[in-house]
Amino acid sequence: MKNYIIILLSFLYSCTPQKLNDVDNKINDLLSQMTLQEKVGQMTQINLTVIAKGPNKWTSSFPLMIDNKKARKAIVDYKIGSVLNTINNTAQKPKTWFNTITDIQKYAIDSSRLSIPIIYGIDAIHGTTYTDGATMFPQQITTAASWNPENAYNMALVCAYETRASGIPWNFSPVLDLGIDPRFPRQFETFGEDPLIVKKFGEAMIKGYQGKDNDVSNKYNIAACMKHFLGYHATISGKDRTPAYISENALREYHLPSFKTAIDAGAKTIMINSGLINGIPVHADYNILTNLLRKELGFEGVILTDWEDINKLYDRDKVAKSKKEATKIAINSGIDMSMVPYDYEEFCNNLIELVEEGEVKMSRIDDAVSKILKLKIELGLFKTPVTDYREYDDFGSEKHNQLAYKAASEAITLLKNEENILPIKGKSRILITGPNGNNMRTLNGAWSYSWQGELTDRFASGYNTIYEAFVNTYGSKNVKYVPGVSYKDGGNYYEMVENSISKAVYEAKRSDYIILCLGETSYTEKPGDLNDLKLHDLQVKLANELSKVNKPIILILNQGRPRLITDIQGLMKGIINIYLPGNLGGNALVDIVSGVVNPSGKLPYTYPAFPNSLIPYYYKPSEVQNNSQGAYNYVGKVNNLYDFGYGLSYSDFSYSNFNVDKNEYSRSESIKVTIDVTNNSDIDGKETIQLYISDLYASLTPDNKRLRDFKKIKINAGMKKTIEFILPVSELSFINASNMNVVESGVFNIKVGDFNKDISIK
Repeated sequence: MKNYIIILLSFLYSCTPQKLNDVDNKINDLLSQMTLQEKVGQMTQINLTVIAKGPNKWTSSFPLMIDNKKARKAIVDYKIGSVLNTINNTAQKPKTWFNTITDIQKYAIDSSRLSIPIIYGIDAIHGTTYTDGATMFPQQITTAASWNPENAYNMALVCAYETRASGIPWNFSPVLDLGIDPRFPRQFETFGEDPLIVKKFGEAMIKGYQGKDNDVSNKYNIAACMKHFLGYHATISGKDRTPAYISENALREYHLPSFKTAIDAGAKTIMINSGLINGIPVHADYNILTNLLRKELGFEGVILTDWEDINKLYDRDKVAKSKKEATKIAINSGIDMSMVPYDYEEFCNNLIELVEEGEVKMSRIDDAVSKILKLKIELGLFKTPVTDYREYDDFGSEKHNQLAYKAASEAITLLKNEENILPIKGKSRILITGPNGNNMRTLNGAWSYSWQGELTDRFASGYNTIYEAFVNTYGSKNVKYVPGVSYKDGGNYYEMVENSISKAVYEAKRSDYIILCLGETSYTEKPGDLNDLKLHDLQVKLANELSKVNKPIILILNQGRPRLITDIQGLMKGIINIYLPGNLGGNALVDIVSGVVNPSGKLPYTYPAFPNSLIPYYYKPSEVQNNSQGAYNYVGKVNNLYDFGYGLSYSDFSYSNFNVDKNEYSRSESIKVTIDVTNNSDIDGKETIQLYISDLYASLTPDNKRLRDFKKIKINAGMKKTIEFILPVSELSFINASNMNVVESGVFNIKVGDFNKDISIK
């Protein structure tokens, strides 16, 4: 009984303001003792290579050592408060991480006056990127294709566990940007083009990272970092870190909701857009960083720069005359911590001088440092500076891998299945060909054991490529692999070589089926910029040559963004988009091809047909126009190869009994929509029911339609289920020309499948 009372009192104490007061008191106590240099040090984040050393290239036994002289200078002399990244862009063993961060914390705690621990951060995008043996889930775009937020939650849950197993408490994830442009090199890091999906999946990841109770002191939880605030992917050129021009109402309508939802869910930190909006670098935009993020949205966590972005205000964007002025602009705009990441001496000295000169107020410094200290306290770093890998038995476990497999198998999207060519049963003779057919790097994409993912085949050799997975299922005697064309060894991601097209054609003649694996190899950020969205000419050549054999071809699209396939899609009997499915992607694909798994993925983006048909599904009505009378032709067409939300199943689903409960609603009511979905086949399957609403007339030109709700359900063979949506009328709002969130009176069209009905809002 006594123990029960103690536990109860402890729980009640944790729920009272006293605990918050203790945190505030500790912060105030530390601030009162800190010198200006100690405060500025807390606002500084450096790359691990600044204080560590290792060999110049990857080896199987990779020694990582802290350089005593460099570490003492940075952490003890300059009071640096944060470290990020890995050494030489290479994944480390959990034991290595533990020893390394333990050594770093010794400088911060044992050799510093106030014993403030370092906070270590990492880009763990679809798994613990820089840890050897970590579980690699599908990338975010693939996870979105599952249309099941549970998969996003599971990915974050496992990633949090394995990142903490690496001794790291802070993750620069999730990406909450809209993936609206297929040219953009980081579209695969997003949840796609739809604001609702990004919002729901992003919220699920915050809960997976930080725990449903938001207790990041738990040794299995980490601090999340939303990124990249705000409008990062909406560039004019489609290239990384280039200018965007976004009206405020569009910024609020499409780009802001995912961040607002994540902030409301308790996200601890945020990383800022590296680019420019309307000519202003976001790192220099007081209106976005302070007025919007701090004051309007009420974000109380740490605001972090992206890589070297304060200096870019000077050397790239030309809004500052020196690095010192760049520091002044960024800090005064609202930046709390600078990802320096190398020349920390200059940053620290400049910021100290700015405060001493009165150009940056001490109150701004104290505000930033208090938020950083609060984060360190909340993470439990003062009590446990580094978590011990030996306490994480499930690191890289089969249990974690099964969750990654589930996400991949639910996401892989069947786009074409002519004459029901799939699934392939029995022990048919199968040719695996194409540059992505025997390649773990292409299955994972970037942020996999290294930044650009070029080391993945070395670290993930224990998993199955597409070819290896097919051999395991269909037998080595029945499966052959001939690449036909390959990515250039050591070259850029877009460079290819022809090595055996004639041999691929020869083997195709001897096969019953051709599994043609095309797409991209790994890339991200600026190295992933492209000039042509079409598939490489050599890949198209391989497809055309194989088509002459007159054997059924199943095209496997393994890519981070939708590369154009209009010229060859007619040659294919089947098309499957596997996106970037992670280490278990090969297994998931073969299970779908063989019929073990019924495909249920749906596109999280619009798949364009041509280079200039790059618009999201919520385009404006002016994109589609009919002939006008008179001398001019005003015809406009939308050219999609596959629509947003499209995806086939081996099951045959039909919709019926569509019903909307009323014809007219007030703004305070909710709309009730029901529809029956029947599985008319003899195969159990999953279907995603999508509810779209169109505002037919509005004070601003309305979107063509918007996804307002969705549900993914399993329906057994021959069964019927009634699906119900309850949609508050308030969710039909939009941001008007005055940047106000409004629901206007008028007629709206509700659509589910092929059914639709007009309703009125009074």
